Amino acid sequence: MGAARGRFAAAGAARTGRLVAAVLGVTLLGACSTIERWMEEEEEPLVGKRIAILDDQRSLVADAELNDHQILLPAPSANPEWPQPGGYPNHAMHHILVPENLSRAWSTGIGEGADDDLRLLGSPVSSGGRVYAMDSESRVAALDLRTGRVLWRVELAPEAEEDDGHISGGLAYNQGRIFAATGFGQAIALDAKSGKILWRRSLPGAMRAAPTVRAGRVFVVTLDNRSFALNAQTGEQIWNHSGIVESAALLGSASPAVDGGVVIVPYSSGELVALRAENGRLLWSDSLASLKRSDIVSALSHIRGRPVIDRGRVIALSHSGIMAAYDLRTGRRLWERDIGGVESPWVAGDYIFVLTNDAEAAAVNRDTGRVHWVQPLPRFEDPEHQEDPIVWTGPILASDRLIIAGSHGKAWALSPYSGRYIGEVELPSGVSVPPIVAAGQVIFLADDAEVVVYR
Repeated sequence: MGAARGRFAAAGAARTGRLVAAVLGVTLLGACSTIERWMEEEEEPLVGKRIAILDDQRSLVADAELNDHQILLPAPSANPEWPQPGGYPNHAMHHILVPENLSRAWSTGIGEGADDDLRLLGSPVSSGGRVYAMDSESRVAALDLRTGRVLWRVELAPEAEEDDGHISGGLAYNQGRIFAATGFGQAIALDAKSGKILWRRSLPGAMRAAPTVRAGRVFVVTLDNRSFALNAQTGEQIWNHSGIVESAALLGSASPAVDGGVVIVPYSSGELVALRAENGRLLWSDSLASLKRSDIVSALSHIRGRPVIDRGRVIALSHSGIMAAYDLRTGRRLWERDIGGVESPWVAGDYIFVLTNDAEAAAVNRDTGRVHWVQPLPRFEDPEHQEDPIVWTGPILASDRLIIAGSHGKAWALSPYSGRYIGEVELPSGVSVPPIVAAGQVIFLADDAEVVVYR
């Protein structure tokens, strides 16, 4: 590994400006006692038939004029907590600092995992040295971030709903409270120290996205495209907004983004709506529905990835194939590209990193929307017979590594400067929700409901 690390360090030293030398490359330990490093190279070739791990087919093409452009990123910064979906209410996390070498510290089961009927849709959150996560049956667990010890576990489903299968949203932390959005139509506040339920508020619709909390308000979105602002202390409704009802949608939803007194609400209809956080007054709206898709599934305009508010701009993309940037105050569309996806875009400096519907990772210019690089990802666990499709989630950017995870039970690291594959680690099972980073630790929630921490 030393030789490989030396090569990456030399490449980083050659960059100028704000580029961070890649000596902070992320490495991880594999399961059990076998150490796997993301930057490690095999000393001897393996015997057997070789199959390329990256598909050569691309549906998105990088702009040729940007071939000589050098991507420069801001220096990574420490991130002591990850309290809400997307990190913070605006979902703009930029470049997170993690130690050079990370190894698997612990893994703890929190309850029931995903199956054919139930899914895990919400990433964990972390604050105050704890990790909070929800299993597929709406049980919330608090774990000690250092040891993985379960501190408390609470069942949120009403007794009448326990046997009725539902798919819940997720969690957010704010000022000593955990806020949950559930599939049985309730928003719930819990005491973060004890797990005691502080209030429940029934809403006229199930929720499949975590709430967003800011300035004493809890913002949630229901499956029938209605958004609500609730008082964080009492659960009382402050205002609500109704979008266009959509008869068909993808599994899962996106949490609103909040910044500067503005709430950006994504709906399954493809509507992107800006509301005043104080009173719910409409500021502007636009549609990310594409008219270019002809088949039923690809025509779904669902905005499933969380929108991002970053330095006065809103970045969002829809499943049907439109990615766009807006002025936060006026709603003026600054640029758009034919890029579709269901994962949240990641903004860092002048760049946006995104996973597309066509199993590609891409770097997009934040100011122009032009594409710097495209990296195709494996589509199938069995590429020869094109069986067992892989669904990817992410990315997150940590110390010069784009980390993504897949339904095949592996986490990958890609270079944010070129998209080049760096390495991978094995996880206990498939992963459906993006990992998070808190206090220099990478935290995964696997589909078998195991929380896995690398530090």
